[in-house]
Amino acid sequence: MRKYIFEDIKIVEITSGMVGPWATTYFANHGATVILLESMTALSISRTTMPFKNNKPGVNNTGFGALLSPNRHSMSLNLRHPQSFEVKKRLIKWADVIVENYAPGVMERWGLSYDEVREIKPDIIMARASSQGQTGPYASHPAYGFQLSSLCGFSHITGWPDGEPQSLAGAYTDTIAPRFFAIAIITALDFKRRTGKGQLIDLSEFEASLEFLIPPLLDYLINGKVASRIANSCSYAAPHQVYKCRGEDRWCAITVFTDQQWISFCNVIGNPPWTNKFPTLIERKRREEELDRLIEEWTVNFTAEGVMEMMQKLGVPAGVVESPEDICQDPQLQDRNAIWLLNHKEMGPTPHYGQFFELSKCPTKEPMPYPCLGEDTEYICKEYLGFSEEEFDKLLVDNVFE
Repeated sequence: MRKYIFEDIKIVEITSGMVGPWATTYFANHGATVILLESMTALSISRTTMPFKNNKPGVNNTGFGALLSPNRHSMSLNLRHPQSFEVKKRLIKWADVIVENYAPGVMERWGLSYDEVREIKPDIIMARASSQGQTGPYASHPAYGFQLSSLCGFSHITGWPDGEPQSLAGAYTDTIAPRFFAIAIITALDFKRRTGKGQLIDLSEFEASLEFLIPPLLDYLINGKVASRIANSCSYAAPHQVYKCRGEDRWCAITVFTDQQWISFCNVIGNPPWTNKFPTLIERKRREEELDRLIEEWTVNFTAEGVMEMMQKLGVPAGVVESPEDICQDPQLQDRNAIWLLNHKEMGPTPHYGQFFELSKCPTKEPMPYPCLGEDTEYICKEYLGFSEEEFDKLLVDNVFE
């Protein structure tokens, strides 16, 4: 009987950035054997992106890569080397799934197109994620999540009503697409289990991220209305804002959707006389700027945590605006072991994302830290791919493994 839900699944991961690694982590954390195929001649941005431990740049010293990629083995291979074909061939025969998220054309240049891979292993599942998919007039346009956030329209609706569009913090679309990517891979694995057939998965990060813009897209498609920037406002809620609280840069978000929540809100703040000026949502929306100013005159007297607790106690939606320090010290996240502090070979104790969900009958795999680049190359070649000592040594001398 299997201990882990994916323990029989073998994955070759050829990825960069967030979408591929994040999707593959779901499988790695639940027992899949994942080989991270890397190359010094085509370094993943996961290896070159800040923050670096002690501010010292290095391919094995990046917190970004560590956070995203626990529970893997790393193999270094010069994908352009003429003698790398035999290694790639054995990797393909070994794998159930190949996961990649480079721009269209990159895998083809490495001799790893779907047709070439399928020729070696007909039932392979090849999961490809790219900015706009493998086909279409703009498929060849390379992009990161920062550009895609604007392309999708998130930037257009982000900002103040009288200001310019604003970029979102981080590559926002890179946090959406991995969920769809992982589900597609699971679906393909189930199909293969039932039919014995593999297939190609073609995920467009652009298209996947549009799912998070359904309300404004529907409003335009049905009513012809183009969404505008409304800052923290909401057409069907007031108050709906973040309010300054006591302390340095401390804030609490408060939202009132219903009349009952407004009554509860007024009770929390002691029913001052000015609340009588805002009996309905229509009135609160009409004088929202004044309402926000009056509320903040109250919130600045309390800590953000205090405001949140008082509001939540009477059923008013409210939450502290947490800083990175708050998140790392959050007792809820600590209780659920959401961030794993693992002992990395070069960085020492380093945070890695834990598992975002728990399965009552299938435990999470005992976590391994993010591997150093190529640290498992010899082990993979001999234990998984069946290379002899002599075969491996010859490839090593010929710099096939960099």
